[in-house]
Amino acid sequence: MTDPFAAVRPLLAEHAEIERALADPAVHADAGRARTLGRRYAELNRVVGAYRAWESARDDADAAAELADLGGDDGAELAAELPALRAAQEESAEHLRRVLVPRDPDDGRDAILEIKAGEGGEESALFAGDLLRMYLRYAERRGWSTQVLEATESGLGGYKDVQVAIKARSVEDPADGVWANLKYEGGVHRVQRVPVTESQGRIHTSAAGVLVFPEVDDPGEVEIDPNDLRIDVFRSSGPGGQSVNTTDSAVRITHLPTGIVVSMQNEKSQLQNREQAMRVLRARLLAAQQEAAAAEAADLRRSQVRTVDRSERIRTYNFPENRIADHRTGYKAYNLDQVLDGDLEPVIRSAVDADEAARLAAAGA
Repeated sequence: MTDPFAAVRPLLAEHAEIERALADPAVHADAGRARTLGRRYAELNRVVGAYRAWESARDDADAAAELADLGGDDGAELAAELPALRAAQEESAEHLRRVLVPRDPDDGRDAILEIKAGEGGEESALFAGDLLRMYLRYAERRGWSTQVLEATESGLGGYKDVQVAIKARSVEDPADGVWANLKYEGGVHRVQRVPVTESQGRIHTSAAGVLVFPEVDDPGEVEIDPNDLRIDVFRSSGPGGQSVNTTDSAVRITHLPTGIVVSMQNEKSQLQNREQAMRVLRARLLAAQQEAAAAEAADLRRSQVRTVDRSERIRTYNFPENRIADHRTGYKAYNLDQVLDGDLEPVIRSAVDADEAARLAAAGA
């Protein structure tokens, strides 16, 4: 009998090969390689599980059909069950087809998220702080760990710019990965509310920008020639204790070929700031390489707005109406207070569903 999913067999072989590799203690001596293999293994687990389920449903239906042909009381009973068994076979086949639709290979990765205040001055910086708290609370709900890498605070307690690394403790299914969910957050977020600085109660509109980058597991994934880096050290500024303005601990790294600049001063140690800056630089270079490779494709990362212009919004947060609206998916709800408290799942799910529908349509075209 012809196997309509014969193309899955190389994936089954790859899954078995990775399983053997992960059982080798020597592989885990290289944390980066082990994490990369683990991410691919989790991705293939979905395919293997769906294929095995389809195989089992097909075998059950085929066996019932053979016995039904023999006649008798048992045959008649199985013949009555056969339509349901064939329906279960087709349902499992449809699930396997969905699983086989190419997905973002980075879905299982962790992410680095950056929030930048834009138009609106101090109010925009305060809103950037609201977004930061929203993402931190969402991460907490998902059981992810967070680390603020760099933050530039504003006068009233908001943020002009803040970068945070978000990590999953383990990813059994790439669809549950940090990048798989937060990649849709890239763009301009618009807020409508009465600012704390407004004395006459008028509603103002301001914006903050969000950038999201998949984090590099293994530094070897992104080749960086040391000769392509200009590293400047300088004294930290702003809040930070007695070491501020007394030691050259702050680090600025410029990647000369691309012009990407990363600055870090949160840590008291120059070495720690340099390591964090390289971490962010690798993530940005990986994203830049992937965007270049997918320049002719409809890639979601290309839609991340790099400027903070109110007209290029992806979402609006309307405080007077307690309304949240995503302009890409049409999602709208009147529970803004809950969303800002981390209940972001339905909003993100609307983007995930829209993306999956687009990928299925493209696969069937």
